[in-house]
Amino acid sequence: MKKEANNFALLPIVVFLVLYIGCGVYYEYLRPVEGGMGFYVMSVVVAFMISLIVAFLQNKKLNFDEKIHACAMGIGDDNITVMLFIFLMAGAFSGIAGAAGGVKSTANLLLNIIPGQFVLPGMFVIAAFMSMAMGTSVGTITVLVPIAAEASKNGNIPLAICAASVIGGAMFGDNLSFISDTTIAATKTQGVKMKDKFRANIRISLPASIITLFLLTFYSFSLNTTGIGKFEYNIIQAVPYFIVLVLALTGINVFIVLGSGILLFAAAGAVTGSLEFNSALTAMGNGTSGMFETMIVTILVASIASLIRENGGFEAVLNFVRNTFKTRRGGMMGIAILTMLMDLSTANNTVAIVMAGSIAKQISTEYKIEPAKTASILDICSCVMQGIIPYGAQLLIAAGLSGISAIEIIPFLFYPYLLFICLLLSILFDKITQSD
Repeated sequence: MKKEANNFALLPIVVFLVLYIGCGVYYEYLRPVEGGMGFYVMSVVVAFMISLIVAFLQNKKLNFDEKIHACAMGIGDDNITVMLFIFLMAGAFSGIAGAAGGVKSTANLLLNIIPGQFVLPGMFVIAAFMSMAMGTSVGTITVLVPIAAEASKNGNIPLAICAASVIGGAMFGDNLSFISDTTIAATKTQGVKMKDKFRANIRISLPASIITLFLLTFYSFSLNTTGIGKFEYNIIQAVPYFIVLVLALTGINVFIVLGSGILLFAAAGAVTGSLEFNSALTAMGNGTSGMFETMIVTILVASIASLIRENGGFEAVLNFVRNTFKTRRGGMMGIAILTMLMDLSTANNTVAIVMAGSIAKQISTEYKIEPAKTASILDICSCVMQGIIPYGAQLLIAAGLSGISAIEIIPFLFYPYLLFICLLLSILFDKITQSD
C-alpha cells in the first residue's frame, strides 16, 4: 500500500547528520583531538543508534511490536543478509592476505617493473590493481603511500602528486572490485549482479582512468625523475592476488572467489613460512572483526530505512525528486546528488550507499533506470566524494603517512574529478529509452 508522504519521517536522518557532522566539525576544527581524527570521535554506530531511537519515537499509529516487525523485515531482506555474509568473507580474506605477506609482495613486485619515468602512472596502476584485488581503498593507501613516499624521495618527485596517484588508483580499484564493500552494497541494495554493475561502471570509469594516466605520464616526463629503487618481494605470496582478480573478473560467485583467495593465501603463507595454522586463524579473525562496525551499521541503517519508509519518508523524498527532476536523466541526477550528499555527511562511502540505496531503488523503478546503472551511479558518486573530502579516511590516512596535509594532495586528485565529469557526460548523453 502506498504511504502518505511525510517530511517529518526524515527526522532520524537529520538527527544523524547533525550529530555526526556536528561532532566531527567540533573535534576536528574547534577542539582538535591530539593524534586523532575529529570525524571519528563520534562513532557512526552510536550516531545511528540515536537516530534509530528517534525513528522509534515517531508514528504513534504503530505500537512497539509493529515497529520491531518493520525493522525485522528490513534486516531480513535477502540482499541485506547476503551483504552481511560477504562482509564476513571479505574481512577474513583481507586479514589472511595481509598476514601472509601478499599485500606488500604484490606491491613491491609491481613497483620493480616500473621504469623511473613512469613512476606516477605506474603507482596509479599498482594502486588500482591492489585495490581491485583487495577490495579496499583504505588498505591499499595504507600499504602504498609509505612506498610512494620513498619513491618520491628517490625519484625527486613531489610527494603530493605521488600520494594523489595512489589515492586515485585506490578509488578506481575499489569502485570496480567485485569484493569491495561498496560494490557489495551497491549491487545488493539494487538486486543486480556484480558483473552487470561492472559493465555499466567500466564504461564511465575507464575513460576517466585513461585520461588520468595520460596526465600523470605527461607530468612524469616533465620532471627529471631518476630510479625509484628496488623493493623486495616473494612471488609465491603475490600470485594469489592475480588469481583472485582473474576469478573475480570471470564473474564467478563472490563467495567462491573469496573462499579460493583465503585458501590460496593460507597455502602461500605455509609454503613461504609467513603463516602457521594458528596465525592464519588469528589473521582471519582479526579481518572479520574489522568488518563488524560495517555490519552493525548495515543492520542499523536497514532498520532506520524500514521505519522511515513505513512512516512516509521515502514518499516525501520521491515527491521532491518528482517535483525537481521530470525525466529519466533527472532521476539519475537525483540519485547522484543524494549519494554524494550522504557521503559528504558520513565520510564513509559504504554507509552512504546503504543509506541512499533503498530510496535510489524506488527512484530507479519510477524513472525506469536499469538497476545496474543505478548501482553504478551509487558506487561512482560515493567514490568521487570519498576520494576528495579532506576529512575522509582515505585522505586523512594518506596525509598522515606522507607527512603532508590533505589540502596539499587535493589539487592533484585528477581521477575523482575526471570520474565525476565522465559520470555527468554519461547521464547527459544517456541513451533515451523513454520519452523525455
